[in-house]
Order: sequence, then structure tokens, then C-alpha cells
Amino acid sequence: MAHEMYMSRRELLAAGAALTVMSCLPQGLLAAVPRGEMPYRKLGRTGENVSLVGLGGSHIGKQSDEKESIAIIRTAIDNGVNFMDNCWDYNDGQSEIRMGKALRDGYRNRAFLMTKIDGRDSKTAARQIDESLRRLQTDRIDLMQVHEVIRMSDVDRSFAPGGCIEALTAARQAGKIRYIGFTGHKSPAIHLKMLKTAADRGFAFDTVQMPLNVMDAHYDSFEKQVLPVALKQNIGILGMKPMGSPYILESKTVTPVECLHYAMSLPTSVVITGCDSLPILEQALKAARQFRPLGEEQVAALLARTAKAASKGQFERYKTSQYFDGTHHHPEWLGPVGGQA
Repeated sequence: MAHEMYMSRRELLAAGAALTVMSCLPQGLLAAVPRGEMPYRKLGRTGENVSLVGLGGSHIGKQSDEKESIAIIRTAIDNGVNFMDNCWDYNDGQSEIRMGKALRDGYRNRAFLMTKIDGRDSKTAARQIDESLRRLQTDRIDLMQVHEVIRMSDVDRSFAPGGCIEALTAARQAGKIRYIGFTGHKSPAIHLKMLKTAADRGFAFDTVQMPLNVMDAHYDSFEKQVLPVALKQNIGILGMKPMGSPYILESKTVTPVECLHYAMSLPTSVVITGCDSLPILEQALKAARQFRPLGEEQVAALLARTAKAASKGQFERYKTSQYFDGTHHHPEWLGPVGGQA
């Protein structure tokens, strides 16, 4: 009985915190759109309109035939998805190469293109920026983000003299990129340090990407700790891992559509989801077209249903293991410590 009472109280607290965040939604962010159409939201202070669903880049490049990858990207754009996610290191560069091919024939003009770099020093970062531009077959990337800020030292290295922030700023001044952001999946404390360090140095990020899902609300939560800070600074919120890539689904507590609708009900500008096939893409498109913000009772029910499974982070392996840490397995992607070649 004591255990049941504890769980009930914890579920209530989690639901209350989630609803508090959802009550902070910027005016009009969750404005209704005609059912059956792709909703769009503002990307923070940039004023850009981005689709509620973003196409995850890590799943692009895994297909055995690049024609399938291209078909997924173009089908997404043809159905209103304009936010394209990618990264310099995804699938040994194949994700960017295939996306570059898919964005030919006028598709580039219909996409808001984001990719990421791993380099922490200016020289490595500048090289990766130029490689991404070549692979993506474009002369300008809309949004470039510092990838995998998952260690406190990543913050220090990024902002150090000769760090990647210098390369990103120079690339923006040169017209190679339009906006700058960062991403990470490990700890809210690291995100908060990145935001504070930026503010202390007079630097403003345009976007921040983080895991936002129904289990994050229970364990070392980005939703509770980082989201309110980023919203206060009018930073564009990029939600990722709505299904835990995809371990949350293995808990058998929620469905894919419930996962997507929970993340969409948060004050995210876009929910980035991986689509490795056309049927999975159609599932995401349908979820966006049919989306209506979850009510208080629906949120509370989802959080109650997932509380026990989520309590120790076992279905959020990106937080609790190094399985997802590409730069741990490939530290050379970060470049030399101190920026020395």
C-alpha cells in the first residue's frame, strides 16, 4: 500500500510539472489548424515557420538503396514537412550525401535545412561545415548546430578561444549558415551550462535540441529543467527522441502516436522523428495532421502509465549509457584537445 501511495504521489507531481510547462506555451504556438493539414510553428526568435514534424537524419542513409532514402525525403517535403535534420557524422556522411541528392530539382527551396558538426575547435569545425555544404549540395545551410554537447568539457571547449563557436560565427558572417544552435541528449545540467556560458559571453543561440518525451518527464528531465529557461530566452525548441530511439516503445506502456502527440503538446517548435521507411513516415504525417493538444487528463494518464517504467531511465539509454554517444566511440570527430593539430 505504501508503494502504491508513493507511486500515486510521484505520478501526480510529474503530471503537475508537465502541465506547468505546457501552460507556458507562447501565444498561438498550439493554434488549431484545419484537420488533415501539416501544422507549422515559429522557430523561436528567428521567425521561421517550421513543420510540426521534422525528418530525422540519422535514419536517412540506413536504407540499402539510396533511391528509398531519396523517396522518403521527397515524400516528406511533398506532404508539408519542411524541417530536415542531419549531421556531419550520420552514417559516415551518407545521410548528408543522400539528402543532398534528394534536395535537387527544386526541393532545396522548399526545405529548412539543419545539420550539425562535432568539431570542438575552430579548425575542425570549419572543415566539417564545408564538408557538410558539399555533401548537401548547397551554398547555405539554414541552421548549423554543435552536436552532442554531452560533457561539461564540451561547453568549455566550444567557447574557448579557438573553439567551434568562433568557426560557426565566422560561417554565419560569410553567409554559409543562417542560424546557430546546439544539441545534446545526456543531462539537463550540461544544457543549462551551455546556455549560461553563452549568456555570460553575450552569445545567443537560435535553437536548442533535446530529448522531449513522455519518459523524460520522470527522469532527469529536460522538459522540467531546460525547456522553461530556453522559452524565456525565446530560443527555438527542437524536440528529439519522442520514442526514445525507440526504446520507450519496448516498455509497452505507450503507442508511437501517443509518444508523438505528447511531444507535440509541449512548447516545441518541431518534433524530430526518425523515419526509415515510407510507412513509418506516413505514421508521423498522420499524427501531425490529426494532432490536437492533449488535455490535462490525457497528460496525467500518460504520465501515470509510464511512471514506473521511466523511474530509473532504463528506456532512455541516451541518458544512462554511452550507447548513443558517437563522439565517445569516435573522439577524433571532436578534433584535437586544445585545437592543436
